[in-house]
Amino acid sequence: MTDGLMITRTFDAPREYVYEAWTRPEYFSIWFGTDAIDVPLETLSMDVRVGGSWTAVMRLPDGNQIHWVGEYTEVEPPERLAFTITDEPSEPAGAPVTVEFAKVPGGTRMTLVQSRDHLTDEQVELTVIGYNGFFDSMEKVLDERL
Repeated sequence: MTDGLMITRTFDAPREYVYEAWTRPEYFSIWFGTDAIDVPLETLSMDVRVGGSWTAVMRLPDGNQIHWVGEYTEVEPPERLAFTITDEPSEPAGAPVTVEFAKVPGGTRMTLVQSRDHLTDEQVELTVIGYNGFFDSMEKVLDERL
């Protein structure tokens, strides 16, 4: 893998709901953490506008924490969302991520693309596994909304 990663997932939910899962703290805090990792709502800040920032704290089962930060670079509800992401808050913006939401028969196809940035092949593979775990949790959040 040289360019980064791309993950496509189809949800049995309206694209407005899938978009809101990314942009409303009460939903994001649930799926971004998954069942095994806690992202307390009070640690989450989302200023969903171009130039707005977002932050989240993941509390891991072993007691460690990951501090995520980023900035929104494109906000086109409910079609597209782009932002940066890093777990090194003292460093520059981080890897760019783009998420597109397309209407398809029976739901929404979500496509996430993240640049490789400085990730090794192993880190890219682990990132894909992580995102798929997040999206499994997102599916549960969306099912509860329907």
